[in-house]
Amino acid sequence: MAELDGVEISAEISSVNHRYLDCSVRVPGAWMSVEHAVKSKVKSKVSRGKVTVSIRRKRSGAGVGRLVFDAEVARQYLESAKQLSDLHGGNEEISIDTLAGLDGVFTVEESEHDMDLVSKTLTSAVGDALEQLCEMREREGQALVSDMNERVSVLREFLGRIEQRLPSLNEGYEKRLRERLASLAADTSLTEERLAIEVAVIAEKRDVTEEVVRLKAHMEHMLELLESDEPVGRQLDFLIQEMLRETNTLGVKTRDLEVCREVLGLKGELEKVREQVQNIE
Repeated sequence: MAELDGVEISAEISSVNHRYLDCSVRVPGAWMSVEHAVKSKVKSKVSRGKVTVSIRRKRSGAGVGRLVFDAEVARQYLESAKQLSDLHGGNEEISIDTLAGLDGVFTVEESEHDMDLVSKTLTSAVGDALEQLCEMREREGQALVSDMNERVSVLREFLGRIEQRLPSLNEGYEKRLRERLASLAADTSLTEERLAIEVAVIAEKRDVTEEVVRLKAHMEHMLELLESDEPVGRQLDFLIQEMLRETNTLGVKTRDLEVCREVLGLKGELEKVREQVQNIE
């Protein structure tokens, strides 16, 4: 809240989720030139979200401009209304109340203001509103961090069950690999180099050790980011995308029913985390 030459100025700020900062400013027409200064003020405090700033003014005393009646505009409205009535075959007339409310019939002649002073006053009012917004976002952020920590624990449980399943899966893969090697060895035309390539391809198709290790590392990184005092929303967003890719690869490589169930659980929880990340700056 601020005051300028008898005009009471208030600033309201609303914010919703968005991947990047998208700031829109609504100011009285005569003050449009200060819109950039207001946006710069917002950018200094907020780095993410769809932010809407509404500047309102309440006139009182010396702050009231001169009311101007435009008789020519009123006459054109009356003539047009009569033509419309004649075309319709009636005799309706436009009322004074309706006429007075039409655009351009009455206007307020603005008092001239020093735009530098207007900019300073508006950014001051916006600054106060931003402080309240940041305090609210801070409280919400603390609740989000607590929720995200719990979700990471759930993700670890899913991954832990997948790890427990891997030894038995590897035994099966090893058995099939040995069978494949035996059949390849029986092929007298197969060179040692080709045999080595075949073995490497088979092993690569089934080994998910790297995916598991990377998922663990990503979870640790997520916890570190959640403890940071800096804006980490975008980093978390990219991190979740990487985790989803690793999870998909893990599911494709294993082709095991039990693992697939855990992979679906992982993906479902990661999608929930991704939704929450949109609320984090």
